[in-house]
Amino acid sequence: MGPVLGIRSKLLRVIREFFHERDFLEVETPVRIPAPALELHIDAEPAGEAFLRTSPELHMKRLLAAGHKRIFQVGPCFRRGERGDRHHPEYTMLEWYRADADYRDILLDTKGLVARAAQEILGRTNLKFRGLEIELMPVWEWVPVTEAFKQYAGWDPSVNFDGDRFDLDMVDKVEPQLPRNTPVILADYPAEAAALARRKPGAPNLAERWELFIGGMELANAYSELNDPAEQRARFEECARRRKDLGKPVYPLDEEFLAVIASMPPSGGIALGIDRLLMLLTDSASLDDVLPFRD
Repeated sequence: MGPVLGIRSKLLRVIREFFHERDFLEVETPVRIPAPALELHIDAEPAGEAFLRTSPELHMKRLLAAGHKRIFQVGPCFRRGERGDRHHPEYTMLEWYRADADYRDILLDTKGLVARAAQEILGRTNLKFRGLEIELMPVWEWVPVTEAFKQYAGWDPSVNFDGDRFDLDMVDKVEPQLPRNTPVILADYPAEAAALARRKPGAPNLAERWELFIGGMELANAYSELNDPAEQRARFEECARRRKDLGKPVYPLDEEFLAVIASMPPSGGIALGIDRLLMLLTDSASLDDVLPFRD
């Protein structure tokens, strides 16, 4: 763990330098919160009468609504019942948000950050991961979700969306077929699969969401952020209904967030897993290889 711990420290320094050079403000938001964002398959860890955050997203968007234009945060997040080579109940998340931007602006940030991290830590912009040679720059492949599903799963999820089928086919049929020797952006998800993203202009059945895959591993999730409080409330309420049907806990709505998002300017945002990025940079097979403690 000694060498990896040093690389983690250097990675965190590189991340902070990258954002400070671009006039981002580093922020801290609460870790113990009363109302986690409602997402169908993400369960929060109870903490007394509150919950440990699964993401700082809602609080960071409140800062956007308050007038802060460029913000980032590095810190712990928690998800109940997640344990595996690429999942852990406690992990480190990087999130950043830009006002007057969208998910394509966030993509430019992400390309720059990933290349900078590789260059600073490895001395190059290509890496070896699980037997693959991966070139990180300059080309990242843009793959529309609907095209990937039609090619690999045989149906179009933007028409008559089926959430259970979508989730299963994504894991079993689509993700295994994505290119692995270059970064891949899987983009423009069905609106039903993007609870906090705005709809795509001209294609309201789609949402402006993308996920980044490198070496077959999902690394980041980005949105053009939804700032319509009525639609956001309706999406949360629909998610609450579906969670109840599945026998999952239903969390209260974050009314403070819903009260201010109409004041949030058009924005882009992203969550990126620091521990998974560290796995890529150190050619590690499991999160257990890059986490100093595994409890």
